[in-house]
Amino acid sequence: MTDITDNIIEQRKRILSPSLSLSYNEPLHIIRGRRQYLYDADGNEFLDATNNIQHVGHSHPKVVEATLRQLKRLNTNTRYLDKTILDYASLLIQKMPNELNKVFFTNSGSESNDLALRLARNYLQNNETIVLDGAYHGHLISLIEVSPYKYKGPGGITPPENVHELPIPDPYRGKHRGENSGRKYAEEMNTILKKVKVPPTFLSESIMGCGGQLIPPKGFMKKAYDLVKASDGLCIADEVQIGFGRMGDVFWGFESQNVVPDIVSLGKSIGNGHPLSVVITTKEIADRFNNGMEYFNSYGGNPVSCAIGKAVLEIIEEEELQKNAREVGIRLLKMLQELEKKHEHIGDVRGKGLFLGIEIMEGSDYSQPSKEIATLIVNKMKESGILVSTDGPDHNVIKIKPPMVFNFQNACQLTETLDSILLKI
Repeated sequence: MTDITDNIIEQRKRILSPSLSLSYNEPLHIIRGRRQYLYDADGNEFLDATNNIQHVGHSHPKVVEATLRQLKRLNTNTRYLDKTILDYASLLIQKMPNELNKVFFTNSGSESNDLALRLARNYLQNNETIVLDGAYHGHLISLIEVSPYKYKGPGGITPPENVHELPIPDPYRGKHRGENSGRKYAEEMNTILKKVKVPPTFLSESIMGCGGQLIPPKGFMKKAYDLVKASDGLCIADEVQIGFGRMGDVFWGFESQNVVPDIVSLGKSIGNGHPLSVVITTKEIADRFNNGMEYFNSYGGNPVSCAIGKAVLEIIEEEELQKNAREVGIRLLKMLQELEKKHEHIGDVRGKGLFLGIEIMEGSDYSQPSKEIATLIVNKMKESGILVSTDGPDHNVIKIKPPMVFNFQNACQLTETLDSILLKI
């Protein structure tokens, strides 16, 4: 590390909260980004395969232009009439099932999930909540309480009695295993519903992010939704990590599970790095929420944010980024699956589109999750100019979720580099 980097680290230690973490054994001093690449203070180029927030690429010129154009004209709040928010909200609704047609604006995925819970609990008049083990839904206290990924980890808390966990629907290392384990996980939902006895809220990602880039077994999510709705409960789809075409075949993760949620929360990629998020729900739920207590968000739905969100949607269409996620994702998944056959430390390769996970294992029979080997691989990849990261309850899953402009040449570079590193471990 350079003296400048050392100085920045020391300043950070003096000024910022110690609970803020840095990536990699030797932290990067990134000063510039362009499309799927980041550049450090020494001019080194890194292929970014982990920043799903910069959905359409770092510093996209159309996003920059939309920001500056609107910022020069007006930036205020939703208490004034403005067409920008209506144009953008209309475009979002067009992407949703017909019954999801009422929009709330917030500033982060955490705010969206908090509001989604508030909407559901107001409608049901209870706070009974069902979540998936291993799930993460945000950093607010209301969300730490429904995020086993957090409350079971270091510094965690005991969740309140109204929070009920389903076993993580992991067909590889979960309680029930194999492609046909979906029915058994759905039975776990039935068991919880019998205990809860009132209509609950089911909050879930359709494909789990912090849970380890995990695709639930076939049929589980559909059956779980059916059971909750049959009990007059509500289903919230957390699309903060997986929405906006990242799955390739579909625009929203919940579409891949053949379900229609009652409430959808959006964030991260929605603003390409700008603090923007959204909750979309039904007219009935929104009308019930309109109980005399005003919902107001100082920044949610401001014209600049909406102009940026609209630009992101337009770029996804104009540059066919959903198609790119599908085509590049299919080929990258196949290449990684070939590595799985070759390297014993790879236990499982999974995912859809540009949202993939590689489970790293160790032990004499390679049956134990290895955070240490996964961390070693991530740091070796960084040294080779490729940025990936780890996640999952055991922090042994290498996650690949790059900007959507990630191309086939990038996929080959990533695979070849990973292969070379694994050969030396």
